[in-house]
Amino acid sequence: MQNNLFDLTGKVAIVTGSTRGVGKAIAYRLAEHGARVTITSRKADACEAGAKELNAVFAGSAIAAPANISSKEDLTRLVAQTKEAFGDIDILVCNAASNPFYGSLSKISDDQFRKALENNILSNHWLAQMVAPAMIAKNDGAIIIVSSISGMRSSVTTGAYDISKAADFQLARNLAAELGPHNIRVNCIAPGVIKTDFARALWEDPETLKFFQEKSLLGRIGEPDDIAGAAVFLASRAAKFMTGQTIIADGGVTAR
Repeated sequence: MQNNLFDLTGKVAIVTGSTRGVGKAIAYRLAEHGARVTITSRKADACEAGAKELNAVFAGSAIAAPANISSKEDLTRLVAQTKEAFGDIDILVCNAASNPFYGSLSKISDDQFRKALENNILSNHWLAQMVAPAMIAKNDGAIIIVSSISGMRSSVTTGAYDISKAADFQLARNLAAELGPHNIRVNCIAPGVIKTDFARALWEDPETLKFFQEKSLLGRIGEPDDIAGAAVFLASRAAKFMTGQTIIADGGVTAR
């Protein structure tokens, strides 16, 4: 029996949006625990830099595979490149997302609404479809969707984003139901405000930052590594009896 419940040696992972922020932290921690990781985002140079940085610490642990999550063709190529380099995918982390509109739902365009749904839900569904057959064949696998506590709350400014993140919870539950008989676990992580470029508007202003700090039971906003730890847990044997669930990592904001 393996002694380390968090050992990921020999596992192959794809982490979308992994050139910065939460995705980069998740990729690093997966590699630290022994996984081989595909670094992917839209920009090729950022992917190459991210893979180079990871390989400098954990030799041979990473490849770069640029992909736009809105393109099914790109995602098909991403999975194929990963399989060619490392073999079948054991861990899929759907982290990349977009928030194309800030304001009232009464003002959002159809294209903006569609982009939020396609990038934040449909792309995750596509990737799950692509990696599931090999996971089924091995009777093992972990799929992790990085959602948000925004999907648990209402907002007058980020409605489409919130709706898409709420849908991710249900996507995980449905995939867990379908894939559970094949020992494939599907879970979500719901972060609160994390200090990333994506959420810069929520923490850069001192008054806004103070507002979010005061809402947190821990008195602070999150760091990318706070979410990476949850991802390592869900990817590992430590979470082998956990599926269809959401880990809320928000510093206690939703517990108030």
